[in-house]
Amino acid sequence: MKILYFARLRQIIGRGQDEIEIPTNVKTISALIDFLKSKDERAAEAFGDLRVLKVAINQKHATLDAQLQGATEIAFFPPVTGG
Repeated sequence: MKILYFARLRQIIGRGQDEIEIPTNVKTISALIDFLKSKDERAAEAFGDLRVLKVAINQKHATLDAQLQGATEIAFFPPVTGG
C-alpha cells in the first residue's frame, strides 16, 4: 500500500511516501496510524495529535474509523485553509 505524507507530516517523518505491507489485523485508518507509530519514532511524533490530521483513501476524504479494505493509497495531511 502507498502511504503519502504531506506538509508538516512530511517534514517530521523525513520522507513523502512509503510503500508498505499492511498486516491483516490492521483494518482501519486508526489502526494503520497505530501500526505506523509502532514502527517509526518519527511517525509517532508526526501522528502525536490526531485532532489536526486529515486523511484520504484513494484520493477521497475519510475519517479515522474508515475501513482500509480496497485501499491502495492513503494520504495524511494537515487541515487545509485558504480563500
